[in-house]
Amino acid sequence: MKIGLSWPSLAKALGRPVPDPSRWAVLYLGSVKVSDFDTDAEIVAVNRKGEMEEGQRAILKSIEGIVLLDGTWSQAKALWWRNAWMLKCQRLVLGPRQPSRYGHLRKEPRSEGLSTIEAAGLVLGALEKRPDIAATLNASFDRMLARYREVQRAMPELAPKPKKRDFRRRRRG
Repeated sequence: MKIGLSWPSLAKALGRPVPDPSRWAVLYLGSVKVSDFDTDAEIVAVNRKGEMEEGQRAILKSIEGIVLLDGTWSQAKALWWRNAWMLKCQRLVLGPRQPSRYGHLRKEPRSEGLSTIEAAGLVLGALEKRPDIAATLNASFDRMLARYREVQRAMPELAPKPKKRDFRRRRRG
């Protein structure tokens, strides 16, 4: 795990040489959705134009590592734009069969949005053909969410307040 905003290359981010960045994948934050394609896959490799790549199985099998951008959506987008080397990585789009475990605790910008740990579990479990990876990560996340809900019930004053929408018209000048 590396924490930061930008690195000049994937090798710098990892702290070791990377012979072929295209064998690394990044979970793509663009507007492309798995539902845009005629597939029942939960993970789809897309090209720079957002089109489904040919040879999905071969691409997914050849992936050496995954880059997960953690943070809010705006923070993740900033990471994407600050690290041009990500363009050399394979782009993956997720289409989970289940909604995020967050439920009503957090609103996702899209219905297929997942937390970082859920996305990691989905991708790693599928690519490694080890559903136990996803189950273990999801169980840990479920425990964290259960604890959060307990605290929320015990201390409702700590519960996040709904955001007020500003209905005033913005002036364009």
